[in-house]
Amino acid sequence: MADAPLRIALLGRQGAGKGTQATRISHHFAIVHIATGDMLRAAVRAGTPFGEKAKAYIDRGELVPDAVIIGVVSERLAEPDAARRGFVLDGFPRTIAQAEALDALLAPARLDVVVDLEVPEWLVVERLASRRVCSVCGANYSTTLQPRVDWTCDVCGGEVVQRSDDTEEAIRRRLAAYEEQTTPLIAYYREQGVLEVVDGVGEPDEVHERILEALARHGIVSEEA
Repeated sequence: MADAPLRIALLGRQGAGKGTQATRISHHFAIVHIATGDMLRAAVRAGTPFGEKAKAYIDRGELVPDAVIIGVVSERLAEPDAARRGFVLDGFPRTIAQAEALDALLAPARLDVVVDLEVPEWLVVERLASRRVCSVCGANYSTTLQPRVDWTCDVCGGEVVQRSDDTEEAIRRRLAAYEEQTTPLIAYYREQGVLEVVDGVGEPDEVHERILEALARHGIVSEEA
């Protein structure tokens, strides 16, 4: 890996495996995994300036606007771990406006690679509809990978449930929103010459190897490689 910090982003439909692969990339290159939801919750807990603004919207049950999300991202990217080693973004940017704001934040640098995990819609519907989540700690399970005892979380003992937005109807609404808002990012990053489309179907280890091959085409390899 080069001395300069790595800056990677993952795109892909909900259920494409971005969280799993972002975690693996984070460990492989010793960089920070920045997931939008986790980042917002951390900013709220820490009481950062933009975290306080985000909390006001969340408490009212409203969507957090771009200006606040971008502010939270700016705070997180300025922290020493992300600034020094680099990061992999999971769930951001979601729109062209967010991508343009991210470009401005990173200037004069930019994202090194944007990986689009390509998984067909029927498969992500199947994956998400089978997903179950601990209501306390957020650990992930599924109808095929259940907790050991009676839908009780193996990690914390909380109740494992199906989220309200993981019904098939809700999933299809979210996928339609993805196609409308996020798909244009593929063309945006292709024009910048940083896009890599990676087949996201298969076992996590297989997908991880494909991602490493894609990153290597941009000169990104681990220090051990």
